[in-house]
Amino acid sequence: MKHILIIEDDKLISSLLSFRLKKEGFNITLAEDGEEGISKFDSVHPDLVITDVLIPFRDGIEIVEYTKNKRPDCPVIVLSCMGEEEETVTIAFQKGASDFVPKPFHPNELAFRVKRLIQN
Repeated sequence: MKHILIIEDDKLISSLLSFRLKKEGFNITLAEDGEEGISKFDSVHPDLVITDVLIPFRDGIEIVEYTKNKRPDCPVIVLSCMGEEEETVTIAFQKGASDFVPKPFHPNELAFRVKRLIQN
């Protein structure tokens, strides 16, 4: 069973994602900030990471960098508010992000993107 790490400080979004992805058969680990996310990345060795850009302690760009330095083959989906600057999205892709999903998003669309990245 594939394992997904979700790093999101908005509890409503993380619980929605967790619920939707568990229905697809994935194991889910949640982290509320960048430090916790990195710690859990190292302990659970997820198959995919979903991170918000704006999270406490270490931002989503740092999560992308860390993930890609540790395990270049691990896909990372970056979530961000529609108002985020295009530059942030560009930097995320330059650092190795696999996909970018603007908030608000449809959980079904995100689940499809996750499956596409994990089942390659």
